[in-house]
Amino acid sequence: MTTLPSRVSNPPNPWASAHVEWLEEAPPVALEVYEEEARSIIATNDSPDVGFDFSVNPYRGCQHACAYCYARPTHQVLDLGAGTDFDSKIVVKVNAPELLRRELAGRRWARGRETIVFSGVTDCYQPLEASYELTRRCLEVCDEFRHPIAVITKGALVRRDAELLARMSRRGGAHVGISIPFANDEDGRKIEPLASSVSTRFETVRRLADAGIPVGVAIAPLIPGLNDFQVPEILARAREAGASSAFLVLLRLPAEVAPVFEERLRASFPERADKVLGALREMRGGVLYRSDFGSRMRGEGPRWEAVLQLFRLQCRRLGLESDERRGAGPEQRPRAQQLDLFAR
Repeated sequence: MTTLPSRVSNPPNPWASAHVEWLEEAPPVALEVYEEEARSIIATNDSPDVGFDFSVNPYRGCQHACAYCYARPTHQVLDLGAGTDFDSKIVVKVNAPELLRRELAGRRWARGRETIVFSGVTDCYQPLEASYELTRRCLEVCDEFRHPIAVITKGALVRRDAELLARMSRRGGAHVGISIPFANDEDGRKIEPLASSVSTRFETVRRLADAGIPVGVAIAPLIPGLNDFQVPEILARAREAGASSAFLVLLRLPAEVAPVFEERLRASFPERADKVLGALREMRGGVLYRSDFGSRMRGEGPRWEAVLQLFRLQCRRLGLESDERRGAGPEQRPRAQQLDLFAR
C-alpha cells in the first residue's frame, strides 16, 4: 500500500494572502492538504505529442475540479480516488524549489538548457499556490539559472508573478499559456467549477500581455458538440486581449476520467450529453479514447478535420501563431522512449 504524505491539520488559507485576493466567491469545498518531501522534481516526458520534454509539478491533485482533467488517475498511486479526492485532497511538494535548484545545478544541463514547463500534470497556479508560493520560488530558481520556462494554467494567480515572468521573457526565457476552452462563464463554470471564470482568464491574458509577456491561449480540451462552435469567438477574444499564439487539443478521457466527465456532462447539459459523446466517438474512430502516441491528442474523420481547418483559418485571419506540436498539428510518430521516469 502506498504511504500517503503527512496531512496538515490546519492548512494555510489561500484566500488570506498578502499577494492576491480571491477574485470570485471562494468555493465551498472541504480541503485536505498533505505535505511531502519529494525525491525529485523535474519530470522527463517520453510522449512525442505534448510539445515539451521536461516539466515541474509542485502539487498533486487540483482544486480547479475540471471534470475532464486527464491527470485524475495519477491520484490513485496515493490510494486516493480520481473523483472528488483529486479535487479536494491536495499534495504539496514542500521542497520543490530546493530540489529544483539542486537539479538545475547538476551535470544534466551542461550541454544546454531546454524549456521546463510548469506544469505538465496539475495546475501550478491553483489556489494553494497563494500560500505556499512554490511555483513562484521555482520560477525564481529558474531565473537565477537563466533557464527557459513555459507556464500553462487556468489560474488568475499567475498575475501575481507578472513582473518576474516579464523579466524572464525579456531574456528570451518565458511564455505563458492560458487554458480557455469555453467562450462564456456559464459553460465554463459547469465543467470547470472551481477554476477562474472564463472572463477572468481573458483579463489575465490582457494583463500578462500588457506586461510584455508572450501569451498564448489553449483550447484544451476541444469537446465536440459543446465548445467546437465557440472556437472562433475564443480565438478572437484571446487575440483582442493580446495573445500571440494558440493550440487546440481534443478531449482525452483515459481510464477513470470518463465516468467523472460523463456524470458532470449529464448533470450540466442533459439535453446535449448523448450528442457530445457520440460526436467524440465519431472523432475517435468509434471509441471515447485512444491512448497511443499520435492519436490521443487529436481526432480523425471529417468532423475533426472541419474543426481543425476552422481553427487554422481563424488563427491565420487573426495573426495567431498555431502550435503545431500539439493536437492541432500533424500526426507524429513515436520517438524512442527516454529512460528517466516521471518525478513523483
